[in-house]
Amino acid sequence: MLLGVGLSPITANVSNTLGLAPGSLVGAVGYRRELAGQRDRAIRLGSAALLGGITGAVLLLVLPASAFKTIVPALIVLALILVVLGPRISGWLANTRHTATTSVTPLLWLVTFATGVYGGYFGAAQGVLLMGLFGLLLADSIQRHNALKNVLAGLVNAVAAVVFVISAPEHVDWAAAGLVAAGAMLGGVLGAKVGRRLSPVALRAVIVVVGIAAIVKLLA
Repeated sequence: MLLGVGLSPITANVSNTLGLAPGSLVGAVGYRRELAGQRDRAIRLGSAALLGGITGAVLLLVLPASAFKTIVPALIVLALILVVLGPRISGWLANTRHTATTSVTPLLWLVTFATGVYGGYFGAAQGVLLMGLFGLLLADSIQRHNALKNVLAGLVNAVAAVVFVISAPEHVDWAAAGLVAAGAMLGGVLGAKVGRRLSPVALRAVIVVVGIAAIVKLLA
């Protein structure tokens, strides 16, 4: 959406990250009941998310802008595929007997770190990636996965936002970041309360249309 209204790719990504950070944290507060008993898990995976978020944010700033413009269409396509196939992936995981565990394994830590790098660099569909990985590697209910996902995504966005504000304030569009933050916080509150009752079909369709429009704009 930010690309569609004329922001440059890097400015759009930086401003989006700033805006999404409070929304994820508000969503985590809304899921605080599901977070009960996950403190140790959140701390251990949070370290991976923080390190990954810093790494991704630094990569965004040190790599040339041309690299981001080349990579971002592919990342948007990946995000759209995950958005569209998310329910099928979740359904498949729910019906699959895999060797998940309740503990934080080295593999789970590493993939959380990798997702943090992705989130710090680009961010879109970071939560979908985490949910898919949790479904494969972490034995718990999907609602508790979702609560943990909100915490980790919030940490990634927050630490990346700090890096951007300190190191690249010229890439921050504060008006855009403020609008995204307002919408993200409202969405975090509503999502935690009534999100499970809403059909996601229309929302997914809008996301796909906006994503395709952004890809067309970038390639044009």
